[in-house]
Amino acid sequence: MIQLRCFGGGVIAYCYNSWIGWMPSRRIRQWYLKFWLGCLGRGSGIQLNCRFLNGRKVFLGERNVINFGCLLDGRKFTIRFGDDVSIGPEASILTLGHDPQALDFADRGGDVVIGDRAWIGYRVIVLPGVSIGEGAVVGAGSVVTKNVPPYTIVAGNPARKIGERPKDLFYELDFKPWLH
Repeated sequence: MIQLRCFGGGVIAYCYNSWIGWMPSRRIRQWYLKFWLGCLGRGSGIQLNCRFLNGRKVFLGERNVINFGCLLDGRKFTIRFGDDVSIGPEASILTLGHDPQALDFADRGGDVVIGDRAWIGYRVIVLPGVSIGEGAVVGAGSVVTKNVPPYTIVAGNPARKIGERPKDLFYELDFKPWLH
């Protein structure tokens, strides 16, 4: 039974990642993701060529913007987004890897949580088990290896604090570019 579920999940992922995710129709992508993702919050948009390794473990809040070419790895652990989260192009959010100290190359991972109004820049890599706090900003090209406190701005590899963001944010995202 488990093998059949894994096969079925693989087919669903393949269909989205290879065909549907490339379609320039936001409506078709949204319709598919509404049934496949753990949650697709109202007003959230996923642009072209985003890949999901297991959509059932990805939970998007309301009005999220997932830019083109992102990878969301929900293979074994969950990814949970708050509301009004902006994920830059080609970002990777990982939940599973390997323990470099394990003699048997064992898996190691953890849930990833991204708070309300967090802003993840272009080509950021978020590693397994990390939480990014409400209102936090992760600069382009950063590698997030540790939790990011709320309203903190981090950048670099590994990401380190470079500033703070105002705590009275009130915006709501509404970004729906044509043919993306």
